[in-house]
Amino acid sequence: MIESITPIDIPRTLLQRVYEIALQEYPNECCGWLAGDREGSVASVVRSCVNTQAAGGHPTKSDRTAETAYVMTGADLLALDQSLDSDRPALVIYHSHPNGQAYFSSTDREVARDPFGGNGPAYPVQQLVIGVLSERVVEAALFAWSEADNDFVEIDRYDGDTQ
Repeated sequence: MIESITPIDIPRTLLQRVYEIALQEYPNECCGWLAGDREGSVASVVRSCVNTQAAGGHPTKSDRTAETAYVMTGADLLALDQSLDSDRPALVIYHSHPNGQAYFSSTDREVARDPFGGNGPAYPVQQLVIGVLSERVVEAALFAWSEADNDFVEIDRYDGDTQ
């Protein structure tokens, strides 16, 4: 049986806002989430978060810098968790790769999985990765948990900012 995963609809204006955040945070990774309707089909709000990786708090790669990893603050993670029971839940977690490439790395996969040993994602959200360089966003890709693959798979791809 082939599994069908529907990408969250991310309007171009919202995608542009996330691109702006990625460019502002460059050369560090940006992070945050997109929230939206309770049905979980359309993103409508961007929630930018603070990358505290400079403090060395990454759960698996504490030796990395904010240029190669991200960690949301405890307050940001609590707000994300609380949003899941709200009228505008988090639908997509986003972060950037300041090497211009939009891929879901092995570290991204490890951090996005259930930290308590369960099989599946830590949060019921999709994952957006923005490939950014100093002067522009090159590309972005959306990933989701696939039960069939027991892993995150790419489900959509976006052009970068061509302005």
